[in-house]
Amino acid sequence: MISKVRKKFFFKKVLVPFLAVAMLGATAGAAYAENAAPTPIVQQKFSIPDVKVKDATAKPNVLVIGTGGTISGQANDGDPTNLQDYKSGTYKIEDMVAQLPKKEKIADVSTYQFGNKGSGSYLISDLYDLSLTVDQALKTYDSVVVTTGTDTMEEIGYFLDLTVRSEKPVVITGSMRPWDVIGTDAPANLYNAIKLAGSGKTKWFGTVLMLNDIVQAARDVTKTNAQRLDTFETPILGALGYIDQDNISIYRAPGRVSKAGTPDWSTPYDLSKIAKTDLPIVEIAYAYQDAGGGAIKGFVVDGAKGIVTSGTGAGGISSKMSAARTEAIKQGVLFVTTTRTGSGTMYPSDTDGVIAGDSLNAQHARMMLLLSLAFSKDQAVIKSWFAKYGAQNVGINVTKQ
Repeated sequence: MISKVRKKFFFKKVLVPFLAVAMLGATAGAAYAENAAPTPIVQQKFSIPDVKVKDATAKPNVLVIGTGGTISGQANDGDPTNLQDYKSGTYKIEDMVAQLPKKEKIADVSTYQFGNKGSGSYLISDLYDLSLTVDQALKTYDSVVVTTGTDTMEEIGYFLDLTVRSEKPVVITGSMRPWDVIGTDAPANLYNAIKLAGSGKTKWFGTVLMLNDIVQAARDVTKTNAQRLDTFETPILGALGYIDQDNISIYRAPGRVSKAGTPDWSTPYDLSKIAKTDLPIVEIAYAYQDAGGGAIKGFVVDGAKGIVTSGTGAGGISSKMSAARTEAIKQGVLFVTTTRTGSGTMYPSDTDGVIAGDSLNAQHARMMLLLSLAFSKDQAVIKSWFAKYGAQNVGINVTKQ
């Protein structure tokens, strides 16, 4: 028989270490196998409602996808004068659309509740799902309206603009005041967004934003005021057009419209080709007087694969930020230069690891860099994408007869 002392020695010195090594080996083997195999792409299936049978007037079929935000907000304490004290993401999109008067004049409208919370609460992986939902809907619907909060509406809109594959109209809208308060802009914005989507006038435009009767390109528009109803503006370039009751006037088009019907109209960012886990961490570092390099260093430690700098003037950053950027580039981090001024074009340079963001603001450039890194690790390729799809220059081909 083995003594208690020898048993204790055997378990402590022999068996336990052996099991630990065996488990470590199994874990390492599993990790190796996982890293060796390509990331499996598991596409979520969304229960998009069926298109209604078109009536005799052949009105367009529009699907309204609700994600929440102020537009679906409810005033606290049931006080309709609470313009700023409300609970975002309360009302369901089905009930909101049902309250719109005479909507049957402009479209056959269906609804889908994707989520119901503030725009800033959505993860990038959620936007991946939202984009695939929009594309799935556009296989049968004539157009789609997406309602969301205004805080990060421009980022959500540009993500859709870059990733939705269909050429059919996609309109994003919301409101600055909740649904049930006096002077709310919510019902009018929703009604006009449906009207615009159903008109078909923004086919090939990519995603457009419609608030306050104004139509703007998702690539160019930005939120400029925390409270005012006319908060969304497009610096320098201006709006695409306006809606005045039955009149939808479109005065200009995004540059990508000049590529309509060609392979160049679509971006390389086909989400059906990648998994959510392929979407990398990309951050924004803001420049200011004597700015430190700690933000950039911290982002790298947290695993950022790309960083957008929101620089002073024509994209300038402090010496401390520049030093941190140089070290980050050595570690394989890719940078994009933008300006904090609100408008202006960043032009390409020969600096390795740094790409010019053209006229994209920092938040828009972040979305494009994030998607670019999900599809390529080649700086030259990503640089060409920013020049071709980020710049949105107008191209005109004239064929001689």
